[in-house]
Amino acid sequence: MAITASGASPRSLYDPTSELLADPYEVYARLRETAPVRRIVGPDGRPAWIVTRYEDVRQSLADPRLSLDKSRALPGGYQGFGLPPALDANLLNMDPPDHTRIRRFVARAFTARRIEELRGPVRRTADELLDALESGGRESGTLESGGRADLVASYAAPLPIVVICELLGVPPRDRRDFREWTDALIAPDPARPERMKAAIAAMLAFFTELLAHKRAEPGDDLLSALIAARDEGEETGGEAGGEASHGGGDRLSEDELMSLAFLILFAGYENTVQLIGNSVLALLRHPEQLAALRAEPGRTAAAVGEFVRYEGPALLAIRRFAVEDLTIGGVTVPAGETVMLSLAAANRDPHRFADPDRLDLDRDTAGQVALGHGIHYCLGAPLARLETEIALNALLERFPRLALDVPYEELRWRPSIRARGLIALPVRF
Repeated sequence: MAITASGASPRSLYDPTSELLADPYEVYARLRETAPVRRIVGPDGRPAWIVTRYEDVRQSLADPRLSLDKSRALPGGYQGFGLPPALDANLLNMDPPDHTRIRRFVARAFTARRIEELRGPVRRTADELLDALESGGRESGTLESGGRADLVASYAAPLPIVVICELLGVPPRDRRDFREWTDALIAPDPARPERMKAAIAAMLAFFTELLAHKRAEPGDDLLSALIAARDEGEETGGEAGGEASHGGGDRLSEDELMSLAFLILFAGYENTVQLIGNSVLALLRHPEQLAALRAEPGRTAAAVGEFVRYEGPALLAIRRFAVEDLTIGGVTVPAGETVMLSLAAANRDPHRFADPDRLDLDRDTAGQVALGHGIHYCLGAPLARLETEIALNALLERFPRLALDVPYEELRWRPSIRARGLIALPVRF
C-alpha cells in the first residue's frame, strides 16, 4: 500500500471537518500535494474517499463506474439526507437510462433561447430589489452618508427565488423563503436533527400542494407542461428498442414528477444564491478587478466563468459509489465505497490553472468543473450564469461606492463542507 508524503496511508481514516469549515482551500491544497485520494469521514459521518487533483476529478466525473445510484452503496454505508421517495427520485440519484430519460425530458426548459428570453425579467427583478434597497436607505436617513444592507438577504437570495418560481409557475402568494429549508439540508445542525426532518416534511407538503394547484389551474409555465406530459401520457423521447425506464416506457412516474420540481427549485435557488454572493465578495476583495468590470460591464458574462472557478457554490460534487474496484490517482477504491469529488480543489489545482488562488477575470477558465462535467453537468448552469451576470451588472451600475461593511475576517460562512456560501454579506453603498 502506498504511503503519502504526509506519512499517512491513503486508507487511514481522516476527519477534515473542522479544518474544512475553517479554510477549505488550505486543506485541499495540502491534500492535493500529500494525499490526493484519501479516505476521510464524509459529510454524513461515514467513511468516504475524497479526490482533489484536477485530472482525477475531471476523469471521475465522467466515469460510468462511479454511480449516483444509492443502491450501489455498501450495506451500512452512505446515509445522506433520507428524503422521501416523492422527493428522492431525482437526477442526483440516477444513472442512465433513467437519468438520460428524465434529463432529456426537462432539457427543453433550459434551451439557450429560453434562457435568453429570461434576460429581461431577471433584469427587472434585480432593479426592483435594488430599488427597495435604495428606498430603505432613504427611509432610514442613511443614504446620503451611505446606505447599509445584508446583500445576501436583500438581493442574492430573493433574486433567484423570483426567477425560478416564475419559471415553474409558483404563484407569488405561495412562494416561501427557501433558505431555511436549504440550510437544513446543506448545513444540518447535529444538535437539532428535528430541523432537517421538519424541513423535509415542509418541502413535501409544499410540492404536493403545488402540483395539485397546477393540475387544477394550469398555466404557461414549466411545471404545468411537465404535469400535462405526465398526465396525458406524453413520451419523453425514447425510441422503440431504445432505453427503457424502471416504470416501463419513457413517461415520468408521479414521484419523478414531484422530485423533478423539487430539484429544479432546490438546485436553481441554492446554487445561484451562493454564486451571486461569492462573486460580489470576490470583487469587493479585488478592487482592481472590480474597477475593470465597472469600466467594461460587457465582460461580466465571461467573468462569471472565473467566479465559479475561484469560489463556486459547490465544494463537492454529488457523492458517487464505485460499482467495481477501481483505481483513482494510483489508489484502489473498493466496490461500494463512497467517493467525494472536490470541485473546489480541482479548480485551484496549480497543475491546471496558473496562480489558482488569484482572481483573474482575464483567465481562460475552459475546463473548470465548478458545475460538473459529463452527463451530470448542471442542467441549470446557463440560468445561474445569466442571473449572476445580470445581478452583478445591475448592482455595480447602481452603487458605485459599494464596499464591505465589516472586515473580511468577520464574515460568516455556512457551516458546510459540501457548499460554499455566506450566511450574510454586510455592505455599505
